[in-house]
Amino acid sequence: MKPLAQFITRGPAQAALVAWGTGVLSLLLPFVGLLSSATVALVTLRNGSGYGVRVGALAGLGCMVLCTLLLGSPWPALAVVLILWLPVWVLAAVLRFSRSLAFTAQVAGLVGAGAMLAIHVLVADPGHYWLRLMEPFQAALVKDGGLDADVAQALFASLTPWLTGAFAAALMLQVLLGLFIGRWWQAQVYNPGGFGADFRSFRLHPLFGIAGVSLAVAGGWWPGPGLITDLLLVLSPLWLMQGLAVIHQLHTERGAHRRWLVGFYVLLVAFMPRTLVLVACIGLVDIWADLRVRLGRRPDSPG
Repeated sequence: MKPLAQFITRGPAQAALVAWGTGVLSLLLPFVGLLSSATVALVTLRNGSGYGVRVGALAGLGCMVLCTLLLGSPWPALAVVLILWLPVWVLAAVLRFSRSLAFTAQVAGLVGAGAMLAIHVLVADPGHYWLRLMEPFQAALVKDGGLDADVAQALFASLTPWLTGAFAAALMLQVLLGLFIGRWWQAQVYNPGGFGADFRSFRLHPLFGIAGVSLAVAGGWWPGPGLITDLLLVLSPLWLMQGLAVIHQLHTERGAHRRWLVGFYVLLVAFMPRTLVLVACIGLVDIWADLRVRLGRRPDSPG
């Protein structure tokens, strides 16, 4: 990844080329969008928010032209700008100012929670909105013979109430991962090892621990889709990041081989989403119990 980061930092044209190329590819391969977000994060962290706007404008113009030529509409390019670039550009500007990954992530969490509250206040039934939005997809499944009409209606009616929180959580995770990859690239080029130290010290404010416990208890009393579940989902990536920071810190302090960490991530991906919930719970517990101190390296006994 270091050669790619070095190429991006050569100038705005090179950065825009990478952001444009990976942004267009993300329409077919969603995970490639992380590289596009990370590109915008890297140039903003290194050169400032104005430079990030220049790169985003150049890449956005290229996306609009290509989408118009290939798809007949520039609107997919707008989705790339609003979903992949704009949120990570804002957070990169916050990180450049605060120099704290945890502070920046908490800003993202507060904005996400505020947006979720606004949606539930302004939209009486978000699930109904999603149901209407997905009607063409439902009709296509029925038309192709994949599902019976009644079965499809029941399936979509049961899934759509969860989509608001699920989409918000996915967006939050994507933005944070893009930001963290951009910060990692910056450290690789200009300060090797700097990102690892920053990430291992990632620690949320206790108020986020109180919020997590309160929402979990409230969710036990009022289970199912709704505002409480949506808030839990949108804030869960923050606890996940703290849980991962705990794992990385313990890995470093114990002097474990890198293969152990690789195996951990293989299991994390293979058994999603249960493993994500488990790591997020570790992060939530760490806010109160400080697992990195309790489980870290013990001083050698005298004698």
